Amino acid sequence: MNIASMTFRLHAPWVHSLKEKRMIVKSIIAKLQNKFHVSAAEVDEQDIHQVIVIGVAFIVPHNALADSIMDEIAQFVEENTEAEILDEMREMR
Repeated sequence: MNIASMTFRLHAPWVHSLKEKRMIVKSIIAKLQNKFHVSAAEVDEQDIHQVIVIGVAFIVPHNALADSIMDEIAQFVEENTEAEILDEMREMR
């Protein structure tokens, strides 16, 4: 059994309040949880309006499946938000 985790750092230049940011974050997290059945949360930069950092974690039986799911999640995040992906980090344990 392996634990896979991903962190996305997004930039949303049109966001001017924490309320706007919270709406975007909640939407992305809910979509990820519903589609992939993963754990997801905002993990950093909560007080900065235009930067969103989302962490995703899930358990898989082997690395090949983890790579496949991580690719799907990365593509899903890119397609389901207008925010620019600044950075994506992947980790397996």
